[in-house]
Amino acid sequence: MRFFKNANYPFVEIRKYSYAIFIILILASVIGIIVNGFNWSIDFTGGVAAKLDLTALDSSIPKVQIDELRDALKNHGYPEAEIQHVGAVENSDFMIKIKRSEEGVDAKGKIIDVIRENFPQHVEGRDITNEVIAEIYEVGPKVGGELRRDALIAVGIALILMSIYIWFRFELIFGLMAIVALAHDVLIVMGVFALSGKEMTVQIIAALLTIVGYSINNTIVIFDRIREALKVRRKEPLDKVINDSINSTLSRTSITSLTTFLATISLYIFGGQVLRDFALAMSLGVVVGTYSSVMISSNLVRDFGKMLKSEKAIVQHLAKKK
Repeated sequence: MRFFKNANYPFVEIRKYSYAIFIILILASVIGIIVNGFNWSIDFTGGVAAKLDLTALDSSIPKVQIDELRDALKNHGYPEAEIQHVGAVENSDFMIKIKRSEEGVDAKGKIIDVIRENFPQHVEGRDITNEVIAEIYEVGPKVGGELRRDALIAVGIALILMSIYIWFRFELIFGLMAIVALAHDVLIVMGVFALSGKEMTVQIIAALLTIVGYSINNTIVIFDRIREALKVRRKEPLDKVINDSINSTLSRTSITSLTTFLATISLYIFGGQVLRDFALAMSLGVVVGTYSSVMISSNLVRDFGKMLKSEKAIVQHLAKKK
């Protein structure tokens, strides 16, 4: 199967429009991050998470609804508690997450009090600490802060190592422009989460690292085609060689991106609440990663290279063998 057969789209000619979109998205993301900040999960801020089984022994007792549990927690001072169904919606299994309060209130004890006070029929005859609260864990604020720092460092290291790899695999200019495009991909996804107020979890950090790897793969394919084309077409204009190289890989890029996007968007629609934000991050990453690989990275190599050297010199430089 081949899409875009004999494609000849003017990617180099419209690069200024591509740059404009690139800059607008970056600015919007940076402003969103500065103004709103991130809604870090309890893994990064400290707090308590508990898996509850509120299925009563007496089957005639109505099942607990998620709104009932939310109202109960809200009335006890946790209006921002996160509540998710675990398993089928019709079950009374929930996962709740409560961030640590500034007053240092014992959230674990509070959860037990809320359940006993509001759902006595559902816990009657059951061990609340083992059967009703099936699983519970706490994260201290110091540990959460260290995890938050380490997560951001991990993303930064991934970007740097990718650029170093491309530097050795191709040329330094390829590596520098690739990291600009990768930073764009990561910032856009982080900006969307900042602007929407969605929670930044460990899974989202994993998604960002996956996006970096996915995007660089598309970029390397195009870079490799450009370099190989320059070796045999040195007398042709650089713009034409770059444009033809992007077009020649367009079918491969579109098929790879489309199949990946269909998988991630399926997870978003059918994967349930637990996977939804991860799938959203991956879906956004596929879209912006494909855009930066096709529209941004190669054009940046072209423009930045011409700023430093003549066209003849930059062609010889980019076509060098490693």
